[in-house]
Amino acid sequence: MAEENVLLWQPSRQRIENSRLTHFIDWLASHREQPFRTYDELWQWSVDDLEGFWSSVWQYFDIQSSQPYQEILSTHAMPGAQWFRGSRLNFAEQLFRFNTDEGSAGKPAIVAESESRAPVTLSWRELRAQVTAVANTLRALGVGPGDRVVAYLPNTPEAAIAFYACASIGAIWSSCSPDMGTASVLDRFRQIDPKVLIAVDGYRYGGKDFDRLDVVRTMRSELATLEHTVLFPYLDPSASLPGALGWQELLSHPAAQAGPIRFEQLPFDHPLWILYSSGTTGMPKPIVHGHGGSLLETLKGHALHLDLGEDDRFLWFSTTGWIMWNSQITGLLVGATICIYDGNPGYPDMGRLWRFAADHQLTFMGVGAAFYANCMKAGVSPSQMADLAALRTVGATGSPLAAEAYHWIYREVKQDLMLASISGGTDIAAAFVTCCPNLPLYAGEMQCRALGVAVHAMDDHGRELIEQVGELVVTEPMPSMPLYFWNDEGNRRYLESYFEHYPGLWRHGDWIRITDRGGAVIYGRSDATINRHGIRMGTAEIYRVVEDFDEVLDSLVVDLEYLGRDSWMPLFVVLRDGITLDTALEQRIRDRIRTQLSARHVPNDVFVVSAVPRTLTGKKMELPIKKLLLGMPVEKVANPDAMANPESLSWFARFAEGRKVA
Repeated sequence: MAEENVLLWQPSRQRIENSRLTHFIDWLASHREQPFRTYDELWQWSVDDLEGFWSSVWQYFDIQSSQPYQEILSTHAMPGAQWFRGSRLNFAEQLFRFNTDEGSAGKPAIVAESESRAPVTLSWRELRAQVTAVANTLRALGVGPGDRVVAYLPNTPEAAIAFYACASIGAIWSSCSPDMGTASVLDRFRQIDPKVLIAVDGYRYGGKDFDRLDVVRTMRSELATLEHTVLFPYLDPSASLPGALGWQELLSHPAAQAGPIRFEQLPFDHPLWILYSSGTTGMPKPIVHGHGGSLLETLKGHALHLDLGEDDRFLWFSTTGWIMWNSQITGLLVGATICIYDGNPGYPDMGRLWRFAADHQLTFMGVGAAFYANCMKAGVSPSQMADLAALRTVGATGSPLAAEAYHWIYREVKQDLMLASISGGTDIAAAFVTCCPNLPLYAGEMQCRALGVAVHAMDDHGRELIEQVGELVVTEPMPSMPLYFWNDEGNRRYLESYFEHYPGLWRHGDWIRITDRGGAVIYGRSDATINRHGIRMGTAEIYRVVEDFDEVLDSLVVDLEYLGRDSWMPLFVVLRDGITLDTALEQRIRDRIRTQLSARHVPNDVFVVSAVPRTLTGKKMELPIKKLLLGMPVEKVANPDAMANPESLSWFARFAEGRKVA
């Protein structure tokens, strides 16, 4: 198992001097008379003086508002805090503050490749023209502030264009990826009564075509409030639907050239987009975020933490159903060129994204943590297959990144590289713990707590912990905390989701350890914690040990507790092709868990499975499998349409039935 706590990267003096964070620190010293010698000092001030910090972010990034704010923060109580009351602004207005002169307007804003069509490059001039055309057409179709526009689109330039057009007119955006099934999409979109649907005819993934016209037809018939449908013919350029506008018709509509883009001036907390919880069990929660909070968090996170700017080429591989798509397209707000890839990142081989990075001179490449683990297991050496000279940062999120993957990145990708391992979520559309271009990086550890985010590890009694694992708790409000859940009477689901465990404090549901140097390690979901004989352990700790074996590709562990009986903890493993679980391998797994973790967390049994059930965003479905094995019917524990690999449930359903018979 790779060693944790090892120094892997130290930023050069030049990188520190040139970072946007250093520029911000210098600006604070000269404009606010706030000198800071270390990041820890800066972070502490940012959470102790929320009004001072967030107003400095507003001023530093020169937020455009048609009306000034009258008050920075109404109260520190959660929920209920209101930010920058009185101000009127628009999220999308920030978009076109870059490359506005004729000489630079031809610079690429979006570069895109996919399995479905030829590469696409849009200049800033072309991006502005298309966003303007779509916004003007939507207005002519009767779409205005507060109306919901839903998108069933792949990660293409058209999705970004449609989103910014909606934001500019104050419409509320919500998207699902076309790899999601009918029931899953309807579970989301039905809740918010959309006025317009923008949908794709199909897509290609892993060399296979997937027609989605039947899904779109069903959505049109089932979404009672729909007034207009726009079809984007992606898989088949001649695809059409009766009564639907084509994407090109949206761009060439008589109203499209009605005038220059007009940014609707909106209150700070006017809804921008509706995101969703995973929905693997129960109805997905529609999480509403506002224009102002999303704008401030995006600028802070992208510029000060990810160190992105106008000279960067930025990819964060995602689908439109994951929060990282929002992160990807909002790279435009700091002037970066966003580089989009739509398709299977492992097709035709695990080098596909690395070659994309080389071809487009990416400076920042972000992917889900599982991608790096898969590359490592496949024996891929990116530095040997692609010219990564331009690459300055790689990003990882979605699940905890094992220390071994940290070592692999610095060994096989590049030595002088910031590893932006971050953890946040759909809930806040931001990061709790993140990266810092001015700090050293240690194996297995996220570099710092995000500025303006008062995140702590806490025990069950609300006591702060350092160098001990505890609940991830936020003790002060953030501008990007959800405004509310859509159609959540009395804020009931919202309060239950975050504020029930520690009244007045946000409990996120992750296990976290804050290190004595200010970094952080995430140990997985606290609601999937295994408590064996009084010793609690996050499942991610077990996965780190088990998946360190070359023979093991993936794993899942649950602890089944029975009234009056001892718990039973099975471990499920996915093995490399050609490998069998013989007595020797099983014993090695047990021994390593015993010696490196705890004798009490050695599994009762080990089983081989073909795949670990995962959500569409790649999270292991520990709780649904636990419920299934405790006797709940399979149709009650998981919605297959909200899963990345629904076929994986069959084995567990049969296994659960067999245990019941036994």
